[in-house]
Amino acid sequence: MPIAIKMPALSPTMEQGTLTKWLVKVGDTVSSGDIMAEIETDKATMEFEAVDEGTIVSIDVAEGTENVKVGTVIARLGGEGEAAVPVAKAAEAPVEKVAEPAPAAAAPAGVLASPMAVRMAAEKGVDITTIKGSGPGGRIIKADIEAAEPGSVPVVPVAAAPASPAPAAAKAAPPGDRVIASPLAKRLAAEMNVDLASVKGSGPNGRIVRADVEGATPGSAQAVAPSAAAAPTTTAPVAMADETRALLDDRIPHTVEKLSGMRKTIARRLTESMQQAPHIYLTVDIQLDKLLKLRSELNEVLEKEGVKLSVNDMLVKALGKALIAVPECNVTFAGNELIRYSRADVSVAVSIPGGLITPIVQDAGGRSLASIAAAMKDLGARAKAGKLLSSEYQGGTASLSNMGMMGIKQFTAVINPPQSTILAIGAGEKRPWVMPDGSLGVATAMTATGSFDHRAVDGADGARLMAAFRDYVEKPLALVA
Repeated sequence: MPIAIKMPALSPTMEQGTLTKWLVKVGDTVSSGDIMAEIETDKATMEFEAVDEGTIVSIDVAEGTENVKVGTVIARLGGEGEAAVPVAKAAEAPVEKVAEPAPAAAAPAGVLASPMAVRMAAEKGVDITTIKGSGPGGRIIKADIEAAEPGSVPVVPVAAAPASPAPAAAKAAPPGDRVIASPLAKRLAAEMNVDLASVKGSGPNGRIVRADVEGATPGSAQAVAPSAAAAPTTTAPVAMADETRALLDDRIPHTVEKLSGMRKTIARRLTESMQQAPHIYLTVDIQLDKLLKLRSELNEVLEKEGVKLSVNDMLVKALGKALIAVPECNVTFAGNELIRYSRADVSVAVSIPGGLITPIVQDAGGRSLASIAAAMKDLGARAKAGKLLSSEYQGGTASLSNMGMMGIKQFTAVINPPQSTILAIGAGEKRPWVMPDGSLGVATAMTATGSFDHRAVDGADGARLMAAFRDYVEKPLALVA
Protein backbone atom coordinates (compact mmCIF):
# COMPACT_ATOMS: atom_id res chain seq x y z
CA MET A 1 0.00 0.00 0.00
CA PRO A 2 1.34 3.46 -0.86
CA ILE A 3 2.26 5.78 2.01
CA ALA A 4 0.15 8.94 2.12
CA ILE A 5 2.24 12.12 2.27
CA LYS A 6 0.22 14.82 3.99
CA MET A 7 0.43 18.60 4.09
CA PRO A 8 2.72 19.28 7.05
CA ALA A 9 2.26 21.85 9.80
CA LEU A 10 5.45 23.88 9.34
CA SER A 11 4.65 26.12 12.29
CA PRO A 12 2.65 25.72 15.51
CA THR A 13 -0.11 28.00 14.19
CA MET A 14 -0.20 26.82 10.56
CA GLU A 15 -3.63 25.62 9.45
CA GLN A 16 -3.16 25.80 5.68
CA GLY A 17 -0.57 26.81 3.12
CA THR A 18 0.24 27.13 -0.57
CA LEU A 19 2.01 24.26 -2.33
CA THR A 20 4.32 26.56 -4.27
CA LYS A 21 6.45 24.08 -6.19
CA TRP A 22 7.04 20.36 -6.54
CA LEU A 23 10.73 19.43 -6.72
CA VAL A 24 9.94 15.79 -7.55
CA LYS A 25 7.72 14.13 -10.14
CA VAL A 26 5.85 10.86 -10.42
CA GLY A 27 8.33 8.02 -10.79
CA ASP A 28 11.14 9.73 -8.86
CA THR A 29 12.81 7.79 -6.06
CA VAL A 30 13.30 9.71 -2.82
CA SER A 31 15.14 9.01 0.41
CA SER A 32 14.63 10.36 3.90
CA GLY A 33 15.84 13.96 3.99
CA ASP A 34 15.38 14.67 0.26
CA ILE A 35 13.63 17.95 -0.51
CA MET A 36 10.28 17.20 -2.13
CA ALA A 37 8.45 20.51 -2.34
CA GLU A 38 8.38 24.19 -1.45
CA ILE A 39 5.46 25.24 0.75
CA GLU A 40 4.48 28.84 1.43
CA THR A 41 3.23 29.57 4.94
CA ASP A 42 1.95 32.90 6.16
CA LYS A 43 5.51 34.13 6.71
CA ALA A 44 7.95 32.23 4.52
CA THR A 45 8.44 29.69 1.76
CA MET A 46 9.90 26.56 3.34
CA GLU A 47 11.27 23.30 2.02
CA PHE A 48 9.44 20.05 2.78
CA GLU A 49 11.62 16.98 3.30
CA ALA A 50 10.79 13.32 2.74
CA VAL A 51 10.73 11.21 5.89
CA ASP A 52 10.44 7.81 4.15
CA GLU A 53 12.11 6.08 1.25
CA GLY A 54 10.27 5.00 -1.88
CA THR A 55 8.98 6.05 -5.29
CA ILE A 56 6.51 8.85 -5.93
CA VAL A 57 3.47 7.02 -7.32
CA SER A 58 1.07 9.98 -7.36
CA ILE A 59 0.96 13.71 -6.81
CA ASP A 60 -2.51 14.54 -5.55
CA VAL A 61 -2.24 18.33 -5.17
CA ALA A 62 -0.77 20.38 -8.00
CA GLU A 63 1.87 23.02 -7.45
CA GLY A 64 0.40 26.50 -7.11
CA THR A 65 -2.61 25.22 -5.16
CA GLU A 66 -3.58 27.62 -2.39
CA ASN A 67 -5.26 27.03 0.97
CA VAL A 68 -4.17 23.41 1.26
CA LYS A 69 -5.25 22.37 4.75
CA VAL A 70 -2.79 20.69 7.09
CA GLY A 71 -3.33 16.92 6.92
CA THR A 72 -4.50 16.89 3.30
CA VAL A 73 -2.91 14.08 1.26
CA ILE A 74 -0.66 15.83 -1.27
CA ALA A 75 1.23 12.83 -2.69
CA ARG A 76 1.73 9.11 -2.24
CA LEU A 77 4.93 7.15 -1.83
CA GLY A 78 5.11 3.53 -2.96
CA GLY A 79 7.55 0.66 -2.82
CA GLU A 80 8.99 -1.39 -5.64
CA GLY A 81 6.47 -2.61 -8.20
CA GLU A 82 3.75 -0.08 -7.35
CA ALA A 83 2.54 1.70 -10.44
CA ALA A 84 2.45 5.48 -10.78
CA VAL A 85 -0.68 7.51 -11.47
CA PRO A 86 -0.88 10.83 -13.33
CA VAL A 87 -0.12 14.11 -11.65
CA ALA A 88 -3.24 15.87 -10.40
CA LYS A 89 -3.51 19.31 -11.94
CA ALA A 90 -6.99 20.39 -10.89
CA ALA A 91 -5.64 23.17 -8.71
CA GLU A 92 -8.92 24.97 -8.84
CA ALA A 93 -10.82 22.20 -7.05
CA PRO A 94 -11.52 22.92 -3.37
CA VAL A 95 -8.53 21.56 -1.55
CA GLU A 96 -10.47 20.16 1.35
CA LYS A 97 -12.21 17.78 -1.06
CA VAL A 98 -8.90 16.26 -2.12
CA ALA A 99 -8.59 14.51 1.19
CA GLU A 100 -12.22 13.49 1.62
CA PRO A 101 -12.98 9.80 1.05
CA ALA A 102 -15.47 9.20 -1.75
CA PRO A 103 -18.73 7.44 -0.95
CA ALA A 104 -18.64 3.70 -1.51
CA ALA A 105 -19.85 2.57 -4.93
CA ALA A 106 -19.86 -0.84 -6.59
CA ALA A 107 -18.05 -1.38 -9.89
CA PRO A 108 -19.32 -3.97 -12.41
CA ALA A 109 -17.82 -7.43 -12.07
CA GLY A 110 -14.32 -7.61 -13.52
CA VAL A 111 -13.90 -3.82 -13.65
CA LEU A 112 -11.19 -2.23 -11.47
CA ALA A 113 -12.34 1.32 -10.66
CA SER A 114 -12.34 3.78 -7.79
CA PRO A 115 -15.69 4.44 -6.06
CA MET A 116 -15.60 8.07 -7.23
CA ALA A 117 -15.04 6.93 -10.83
CA VAL A 118 -18.01 4.54 -10.57
CA ARG A 119 -20.25 7.30 -9.22
CA MET A 120 -19.14 9.82 -11.84
CA ALA A 121 -19.67 7.28 -14.63
CA ALA A 122 -23.25 6.73 -13.44
CA GLU A 123 -23.90 10.48 -13.19
CA LYS A 124 -22.50 11.19 -16.68
CA GLY A 125 -24.01 8.11 -18.35
CA VAL A 126 -20.61 6.65 -19.26
CA ASP A 127 -20.21 2.90 -19.88
CA ILE A 128 -17.38 2.23 -17.45
CA THR A 129 -16.60 -1.15 -19.04
CA THR A 130 -15.36 0.66 -22.16
CA ILE A 131 -12.91 2.89 -20.27
CA LYS A 132 -9.18 2.19 -20.17
CA GLY A 133 -7.87 2.97 -16.69
CA SER A 134 -4.73 5.04 -16.12
CA GLY A 135 -4.43 4.32 -12.39
CA PRO A 136 -2.29 1.71 -10.65
CA GLY A 137 -2.78 -1.71 -12.25
CA GLY A 138 -5.11 -0.23 -14.90
CA ARG A 139 -7.54 1.08 -12.27
CA ILE A 140 -10.11 3.51 -13.62
CA ILE A 141 -9.91 6.83 -11.81
CA LYS A 142 -11.77 10.13 -11.80
CA ALA A 143 -9.67 11.70 -14.60
CA ASP A 144 -10.52 8.82 -16.95
CA ILE A 145 -14.26 9.38 -16.49
CA GLU A 146 -13.92 13.16 -16.88
CA ALA A 147 -12.22 12.62 -20.26
CA ALA A 148 -14.83 10.14 -21.48
CA GLU A 149 -17.75 11.08 -23.72
CA PRO A 150 -21.06 11.09 -21.81
CA GLY A 151 -24.34 9.52 -22.86
CA SER A 152 -23.10 6.06 -23.87
CA VAL A 153 -25.42 4.34 -21.36
CA PRO A 154 -28.51 5.46 -19.45
CA VAL A 155 -27.88 7.09 -16.13
CA VAL A 156 -28.39 4.54 -13.38
CA PRO A 157 -28.40 4.93 -9.63
CA VAL A 158 -25.42 3.67 -7.64
CA ALA A 159 -25.29 2.14 -4.20
CA ALA A 160 -23.96 5.30 -2.60
CA ALA A 161 -26.20 8.16 -1.58
CA PRO A 162 -26.74 10.46 -4.55
CA ALA A 163 -24.43 13.43 -4.64
CA SER A 164 -25.91 16.90 -4.40
CA PRO A 165 -26.45 18.33 -7.87
CA ALA A 166 -23.69 20.72 -8.86
CA PRO A 167 -24.73 24.26 -9.73
CA ALA A 168 -25.21 24.82 -13.43
CA ALA A 169 -22.19 26.36 -15.13
CA ALA A 170 -22.27 28.70 -18.08
CA LYS A 171 -21.36 27.15 -21.41
CA ALA A 172 -19.41 29.43 -23.67
CA ALA A 173 -18.82 26.82 -26.39
CA PRO A 174 -21.34 26.11 -29.19
CA PRO A 175 -23.80 23.29 -28.36
CA GLY A 176 -22.38 20.98 -31.01
CA ASP A 177 -18.81 21.06 -29.68
CA ARG A 178 -18.01 19.41 -26.38
CA VAL A 179 -15.43 21.23 -24.27
CA ILE A 180 -13.88 19.46 -21.30
CA ALA A 181 -13.64 22.06 -18.53
CA SER A 182 -14.00 22.22 -14.80
CA PRO A 183 -17.15 23.82 -13.37
CA LEU A 184 -15.05 26.68 -11.97
CA ALA A 185 -13.43 27.26 -15.36
CA LYS A 186 -16.87 27.38 -17.00
CA ARG A 187 -18.19 29.86 -14.46
CA LEU A 188 -15.08 32.01 -14.79
CA ALA A 189 -15.34 31.92 -18.59
CA ALA A 190 -18.90 33.19 -18.36
CA GLU A 191 -17.87 36.03 -16.05
CA MET A 192 -14.91 37.01 -18.24
CA ASN A 193 -16.79 36.47 -21.53
CA VAL A 194 -14.20 33.93 -22.75
CA ASP A 195 -14.96 31.39 -25.49
CA LEU A 196 -13.91 28.04 -24.00
CA ALA A 197 -13.67 26.51 -27.48
CA SER A 198 -10.68 28.77 -28.16
CA VAL A 199 -8.90 27.89 -24.90
CA LYS A 200 -6.29 25.14 -24.76
CA GLY A 201 -6.58 23.12 -21.56
CA SER A 202 -3.58 22.27 -19.40
CA GLY A 203 -5.40 19.87 -17.06
CA PRO A 204 -5.60 16.07 -17.29
CA ASN A 205 -6.47 14.95 -20.84
CA GLY A 206 -6.60 18.57 -22.02
CA ARG A 207 -9.19 19.61 -19.44
CA ILE A 208 -9.59 23.38 -19.17
CA VAL A 209 -8.89 24.64 -15.66
CA ARG A 210 -9.08 28.00 -13.93
CA ALA A 211 -5.53 29.06 -14.85
CA ASP A 212 -6.26 28.52 -18.56
CA VAL A 213 -9.29 30.81 -18.45
CA GLU A 214 -7.49 33.47 -16.42
CA GLY A 215 -4.78 33.55 -19.09
CA ALA A 216 -7.26 33.85 -21.96
CA THR A 217 -8.31 37.05 -23.69
CA PRO A 218 -11.75 38.19 -22.51
CA GLY A 219 -14.52 39.34 -24.80
CA SER A 220 -14.37 36.47 -27.29
CA ALA A 221 -17.62 34.76 -26.37
CA GLN A 222 -21.17 35.71 -27.20
CA ALA A 223 -23.34 36.90 -24.36
CA VAL A 224 -24.91 34.02 -22.49
CA ALA A 225 -28.56 33.98 -21.60
CA PRO A 226 -29.21 34.30 -17.88
CA SER A 227 -30.82 30.83 -17.78
CA ALA A 228 -27.61 29.21 -19.02
CA ALA A 229 -25.27 31.13 -16.78
CA ALA A 230 -23.95 29.74 -13.54
CA ALA A 231 -25.78 30.77 -10.43
CA PRO A 232 -23.98 33.71 -8.79
CA THR A 233 -21.92 32.78 -5.77
CA THR A 234 -20.67 34.74 -2.81
CA THR A 235 -17.28 33.08 -2.48
CA ALA A 236 -14.36 35.21 -1.40
CA PRO A 237 -12.44 35.08 -4.75
CA VAL A 238 -15.48 36.39 -6.72
CA ALA A 239 -16.20 39.09 -4.13
CA MET A 240 -12.55 40.15 -4.16
CA ALA A 241 -12.48 40.29 -7.94
CA ASP A 242 -15.58 42.50 -7.91
CA GLU A 243 -13.91 44.78 -5.36
CA THR A 244 -10.78 44.97 -7.46
CA ARG A 245 -12.76 45.83 -10.57
CA ALA A 246 -14.58 48.56 -8.67
CA LEU A 247 -11.27 50.16 -7.68
CA LEU A 248 -9.61 49.98 -11.08
CA ASP A 249 -9.28 52.97 -13.35
CA ASP A 250 -8.95 51.33 -16.77
CA ARG A 251 -7.63 54.57 -18.26
CA ILE A 252 -4.33 54.04 -16.41
CA PRO A 253 -1.94 51.24 -17.53
CA HIS A 254 -1.85 48.67 -14.75
CA THR A 255 -1.32 45.10 -13.68
CA VAL A 256 -3.21 43.13 -11.02
CA GLU A 257 -1.11 40.91 -8.77
CA LYS A 258 -2.35 38.19 -6.47
CA LEU A 259 -1.46 38.72 -2.83
CA SER A 260 1.08 36.29 -1.43
CA GLY A 261 0.30 34.39 1.74
CA MET A 262 2.78 36.60 3.57
CA ARG A 263 1.19 39.84 2.36
CA LYS A 264 -2.28 38.58 3.29
CA THR A 265 -1.05 37.78 6.80
CA ILE A 266 0.68 41.16 7.18
CA ALA A 267 -2.49 42.94 6.08
CA ARG A 268 -4.69 40.92 8.43
CA ARG A 269 -2.46 41.09 11.51
CA LEU A 270 -1.64 44.80 11.26
CA THR A 271 -5.27 45.68 10.64
CA GLU A 272 -6.20 43.69 13.74
CA SER A 273 -3.42 45.42 15.68
CA MET A 274 -4.63 48.93 14.81
CA GLN A 275 -8.27 48.02 15.42
CA GLN A 276 -7.84 46.09 18.66
CA ALA A 277 -4.78 47.57 20.39
CA PRO A 278 -5.13 51.23 21.45
CA HIS A 279 -1.70 52.60 20.51
CA ILE A 280 0.12 55.21 22.55
CA TYR A 281 3.27 56.82 21.08
CA LEU A 282 6.22 58.19 23.05
CA THR A 283 9.22 59.87 21.39
CA VAL A 284 12.73 60.71 22.64
CA ASP A 285 15.86 62.19 21.03
CA ILE A 286 19.05 60.27 21.80
CA GLN A 287 22.71 61.27 21.41
CA LEU A 288 24.78 58.66 19.58
CA ASP A 289 28.37 59.93 19.75
CA LYS A 290 29.54 57.69 22.62
CA LEU A 291 27.85 54.63 21.15
CA LEU A 292 29.46 55.26 17.74
CA LYS A 293 32.87 55.68 19.36
CA LEU A 294 32.50 52.46 21.37
CA ARG A 295 31.34 50.59 18.28
CA SER A 296 34.44 51.67 16.38
CA GLU A 297 36.71 50.52 19.22
CA LEU A 298 34.94 47.17 19.63
CA ASN A 299 35.09 46.47 15.89
CA GLU A 300 38.87 46.95 15.96
CA VAL A 301 39.09 44.27 18.64
CA LEU A 302 36.56 41.91 17.04
CA GLU A 303 37.89 42.21 13.49
CA LYS A 304 40.29 39.28 13.90
CA GLU A 305 37.32 37.13 14.98
CA GLY A 306 35.40 38.00 11.82
CA VAL A 307 32.73 39.91 13.77
CA LYS A 308 31.52 43.38 12.82
CA LEU A 309 29.03 45.18 15.05
CA SER A 310 26.35 47.39 13.54
CA VAL A 311 24.58 50.20 15.31
CA ASN A 312 21.42 48.11 15.07
CA ASP A 313 23.08 45.24 16.98
CA MET A 314 23.84 47.62 19.84
CA LEU A 315 20.31 49.04 19.79
CA VAL A 316 18.88 45.52 20.03
CA LYS A 317 21.01 44.94 23.14
CA ALA A 318 19.95 48.31 24.58
CA LEU A 319 16.25 47.48 24.11
CA GLY A 320 16.75 44.03 25.63
CA LYS A 321 18.35 45.50 28.76
CA ALA A 322 15.71 48.25 28.96
CA LEU A 323 12.91 45.65 28.88
CA ILE A 324 14.49 43.81 31.80
CA ALA A 325 14.92 47.09 33.67
CA VAL A 326 11.26 48.03 33.00
CA PRO A 327 9.41 44.67 32.97
CA GLU A 328 6.03 46.41 32.85
CA CYS A 329 6.62 46.83 29.09
CA ASN A 330 7.78 43.25 28.50
CA VAL A 331 4.23 41.93 28.52
CA THR A 332 1.36 40.53 26.44
CA PHE A 333 -2.28 41.51 26.90
CA ALA A 334 -4.42 38.36 27.06
CA GLY A 335 -8.01 39.43 27.68
CA ASN A 336 -8.56 39.05 31.40
CA GLU A 337 -4.89 38.22 32.03
CA LEU A 338 -1.50 39.84 31.55
CA ILE A 339 1.51 37.72 30.60
CA ARG A 340 4.78 39.02 32.05
CA TYR A 341 8.07 37.79 30.58
CA SER A 342 11.29 37.50 32.59
CA ARG A 343 13.48 37.36 29.45
CA ALA A 344 13.64 39.88 26.60
CA ASP A 345 13.40 38.23 23.17
CA VAL A 346 13.57 41.07 20.66
CA SER A 347 11.95 40.68 17.22
CA VAL A 348 13.88 42.69 14.61
CA ALA A 349 12.01 43.83 11.50
CA VAL A 350 13.73 42.68 8.28
CA SER A 351 12.47 43.67 4.84
CA ILE A 352 12.38 40.76 2.37
CA PRO A 353 10.95 40.42 -1.15
CA GLY A 354 7.18 40.50 -0.88
CA GLY A 355 6.88 41.58 2.74
CA LEU A 356 8.37 41.88 6.18
CA ILE A 357 9.54 39.28 8.67
CA THR A 358 10.70 39.63 12.27
CA PRO A 359 13.43 37.14 13.22
CA ILE A 360 13.94 36.92 16.98
CA VAL A 361 17.12 37.59 18.95
CA GLN A 362 16.57 35.49 22.04
CA ASP A 363 17.70 36.86 25.42
CA ALA A 364 18.81 40.12 23.80
CA GLY A 365 19.54 41.71 27.17
CA GLY A 366 21.68 38.85 28.45
CA ARG A 367 23.90 37.88 25.50
CA SER A 368 27.06 39.58 24.27
CA LEU A 369 27.15 42.14 21.47
CA ALA A 370 29.30 39.78 19.37
CA SER A 371 26.71 37.04 19.82
CA ILE A 372 23.91 39.38 18.77
CA ALA A 373 25.88 40.48 15.69
CA ALA A 374 26.48 36.87 14.64
CA ALA A 375 22.82 35.96 15.26
CA MET A 376 21.52 38.94 13.26
CA LYS A 377 23.83 38.19 10.33
CA ASP A 378 22.64 34.58 10.22
CA LEU A 379 18.94 35.36 10.79
CA GLY A 380 18.91 38.20 8.27
CA ALA A 381 20.50 36.09 5.53
CA ARG A 382 18.17 33.14 6.09
CA ALA A 383 15.14 35.44 6.33
CA LYS A 384 15.84 36.87 2.87
CA ALA A 385 16.35 33.35 1.53
CA GLY A 386 13.07 32.15 3.11
CA LYS A 387 14.91 29.56 5.22
CA LEU A 388 13.88 30.58 8.74
CA LEU A 389 12.28 28.04 11.04
CA SER A 390 8.89 29.10 12.40
CA SER A 391 10.34 29.19 15.93
CA GLU A 392 12.84 31.81 14.75
CA TYR A 393 10.24 34.41 13.76
CA GLN A 394 7.10 33.55 15.76
CA GLY A 395 6.95 34.78 19.33
CA GLY A 396 9.21 37.40 20.88
CA THR A 397 8.35 39.83 23.66
CA ALA A 398 8.95 43.21 21.93
CA SER A 399 10.08 44.48 18.52
CA LEU A 400 12.55 46.93 17.02
CA SER A 401 12.14 48.47 13.56
CA ASN A 402 15.07 50.54 12.27
CA MET A 403 14.50 52.65 9.15
CA GLY A 404 17.37 54.98 9.93
CA MET A 405 19.59 53.30 7.35
CA MET A 406 17.02 54.35 4.74
CA GLY A 407 17.31 58.01 5.76
CA ILE A 408 13.97 58.15 7.61
CA LYS A 409 14.26 60.67 10.43
CA GLN A 410 11.19 59.63 12.45
CA PHE A 411 8.20 57.29 12.15
CA THR A 412 5.71 55.37 14.24
CA ALA A 413 5.47 51.57 14.00
CA VAL A 414 2.43 49.32 14.32
CA ILE A 415 2.62 46.93 17.28
CA ASN A 416 3.43 43.35 16.30
CA PRO A 417 0.71 41.28 18.06
CA PRO A 418 0.61 39.66 20.54
CA GLN A 419 3.44 41.90 21.75
CA SER A 420 2.75 45.20 23.49
CA THR A 421 5.88 47.19 22.61
CA ILE A 422 7.74 48.19 19.44
CA LEU A 423 10.48 50.79 18.97
CA ALA A 424 10.81 52.75 15.72
CA ILE A 425 14.37 54.00 15.13
CA GLY A 426 15.16 56.99 12.90
CA ALA A 427 18.38 58.09 11.23
CA GLY A 428 21.35 59.48 13.13
CA GLU A 429 22.29 62.99 12.03
CA LYS A 430 24.24 66.02 13.22
CA ARG A 431 22.01 68.32 15.26
CA PRO A 432 22.36 71.29 17.61
CA TRP A 433 22.62 69.79 21.09
CA VAL A 434 22.75 71.03 24.65
CA MET A 435 25.95 69.61 26.14
CA PRO A 436 26.24 68.31 29.73
CA ASP A 437 27.79 71.62 30.85
CA GLY A 438 24.81 73.54 29.47
CA SER A 439 26.60 74.92 26.42
CA LEU A 440 25.19 74.62 22.92
CA GLY A 441 27.07 72.32 20.60
CA VAL A 442 26.62 69.83 17.78
CA ALA A 443 26.03 66.11 18.34
CA THR A 444 25.03 63.05 16.35
CA ALA A 445 21.50 62.22 17.44
CA MET A 446 18.56 60.07 16.44
CA THR A 447 14.85 59.99 17.24
CA ALA A 448 13.23 56.86 18.69
CA THR A 449 9.47 56.42 19.00
CA GLY A 450 7.91 53.70 21.10
CA SER A 451 4.45 52.32 20.29
CA PHE A 452 2.70 50.69 23.26
CA ASP A 453 -0.52 48.75 23.67
CA HIS A 454 -2.32 50.98 26.18
CA ARG A 455 -4.41 48.03 27.40
CA ALA A 456 -1.26 46.52 28.87
CA VAL A 457 1.23 49.39 29.22
CA ASP A 458 0.55 52.66 31.02
CA GLY A 459 2.01 55.85 29.62
CA ALA A 460 4.29 56.31 32.63
CA ASP A 461 5.74 52.82 32.24
CA GLY A 462 6.27 53.42 28.52
CA ALA A 463 8.08 56.66 29.39
CA ARG A 464 10.33 54.76 31.82
CA LEU A 465 11.23 52.26 29.11
CA MET A 466 12.12 55.05 26.65
CA ALA A 467 14.27 56.73 29.31
CA ALA A 468 16.04 53.45 30.11
CA PHE A 469 16.66 52.79 26.42
CA ARG A 470 18.09 56.31 25.99
CA ASP A 471 20.39 55.82 28.99
CA TYR A 472 21.81 52.56 27.63
CA VAL A 473 22.48 54.19 24.24
CA GLU A 474 24.00 57.36 25.65
CA LYS A 475 26.06 55.42 28.25
CA PRO A 476 26.97 52.41 26.12
CA LEU A 477 29.60 50.90 28.42
CA ALA A 478 26.63 49.34 30.22
CA LEU A 479 26.06 47.25 27.09
CA VAL A 480 29.39 45.43 27.53
CA ALA A 481 29.33 45.24 31.32
